[in-house]
Amino acid sequence: MKLRFVIGILLVSALLAQAQVSGDNLLRSQQDDESWLMYGRNYSAWRHSPLKEIDTGNVHGIVPVWIFQSGVLGKLQTTPLVRDGVMYVTGPSNHAWALDLKTGRELWHYSEPVPDDLAYCCGQPNRGVAILDNRLYKVNMQATLVALDTRTGEVIWEVESADYRKGYSNTVAPLIVGDKVVTGIAGAEFGTRDFIDAYDAKTGERVWRFWTVPGPGEPGNETWGGDSWKRGGASTWITGSYDPELNLIYWGTGNPGPDLDGAPRPGDNLYSDSMVALDADTGELRWYFQFTPHDVHDWDSVADPVLIDMEVDGQDRKALVQANRNGHFYALDRQSGEFLFARAYTEVNWADGIGPDGRPILIPGREPTDEGTLTCPGMGGGHNWHATTYSPQTGLYYFNSGDGCQIYHGATQEYVEGEYYLGSAMENVTGEPREGSIIAVDPSTGDRRWRFPLVSPPSSGLLSTGGGLLFAGTPEGYFMALDAASGKPLWHLQTGGPVRAPAISYRFAGRQYVASAAGTSIFVFALPK
Repeated sequence: MKLRFVIGILLVSALLAQAQVSGDNLLRSQQDDESWLMYGRNYSAWRHSPLKEIDTGNVHGIVPVWIFQSGVLGKLQTTPLVRDGVMYVTGPSNHAWALDLKTGRELWHYSEPVPDDLAYCCGQPNRGVAILDNRLYKVNMQATLVALDTRTGEVIWEVESADYRKGYSNTVAPLIVGDKVVTGIAGAEFGTRDFIDAYDAKTGERVWRFWTVPGPGEPGNETWGGDSWKRGGASTWITGSYDPELNLIYWGTGNPGPDLDGAPRPGDNLYSDSMVALDADTGELRWYFQFTPHDVHDWDSVADPVLIDMEVDGQDRKALVQANRNGHFYALDRQSGEFLFARAYTEVNWADGIGPDGRPILIPGREPTDEGTLTCPGMGGGHNWHATTYSPQTGLYYFNSGDGCQIYHGATQEYVEGEYYLGSAMENVTGEPREGSIIAVDPSTGDRRWRFPLVSPPSSGLLSTGGGLLFAGTPEGYFMALDAASGKPLWHLQTGGPVRAPAISYRFAGRQYVASAAGTSIFVFALPK
């Protein structure tokens, strides 16, 4: 018995020792069928697995092969990473695990207490780790970045990004670019001034910071009346993408502060609700595009920027596409930031389209008022933060949408450091519950190809595969597979808990697997042997 235990320890040690990832591995991640190495699978954030063992003809036969029960309550929103027989997952409230890919057995567990006085907006989720060499990088709720040893889970270094007592927190999955760890920050609901950071992967030293709200003397500061820039928000809580050829990092930004009251912050409020393109070496701004100037409806633009080379109006473009929370699908030129086009994908009553300069053509009277203003889409969007996917097989881009309207009420609120700074409130429309959908569009035109209705606003991200499948989940606990070409439902399973994370797929020991978080557990599926 003792010998068996020792052998088991040696096997686990050997397994973990293999988990080495180079920068070249990350650059070639889309061609690596055995692994899932970053939040969006590749630097373009496609979230597409070319694996096709599980396809439209046999997906109805997949079954769970193991389930890892985390035992940690809260929102499990992790994108697992997979490398050399090990799965790395994160959980709410500063937890992380390494799991045996064959059985789901825990190899190590990391946790760090969340301060009792931490202020945060929307639960304590964590969306995943980044990996380079034999280190994992994750953020903690109290706005720190930690480097862990992939073999043991032990802390190598930990650095503070911001003072959580001022309202900062963090939930984002980091992005490795060269020898740097790039992260965002959360806290706009508390009147913070937010940023995008890059840290040296070996030492944890901060290399550069880009403030998403410009200070005095910086371009864009004039778009904030008075000293409102100090409380400007523009959080960066969803992972960006990267073009190695252009050496540009693309990152979406969130709402200005106060969230729903525009009076204290006259102007467009750059760079809130924007896409920014940063030089990866220096963090300098190369271009920006603001989707919703002077936002008063909480329409964050943090959703993943997806990079696609495609033809637009007869011209080849290096494009960036995003399904925005304001109800429109956008395509931009990712070299220059030039606006290409936008198309509404859900009910919109606040703008009469998007002008040729990319600015919305506003419909007057849609701002929050004392008596309440009906606005479509509602506070969560349209498409919110949940991961999208692009399939080079079908040529379609997929995202989910919260469909319906809400009533926005006006209010005035004094700023108090570390406390909520929303400045307004909203409510649902009586008798008209919001619903949801999964939508497929042609990214080169924005034309909708199909729509799959959901009974409530969606909660999970998406995965497309070479088997012609689209995997998704619902807040009611269903994990399902659709035909990626038509949207036809092909399979589903009731997991027993809300599906709040996007799925991944990988090959292990010659067999394709699909994995997704659901409830407080990780489910792994495959075809029966």
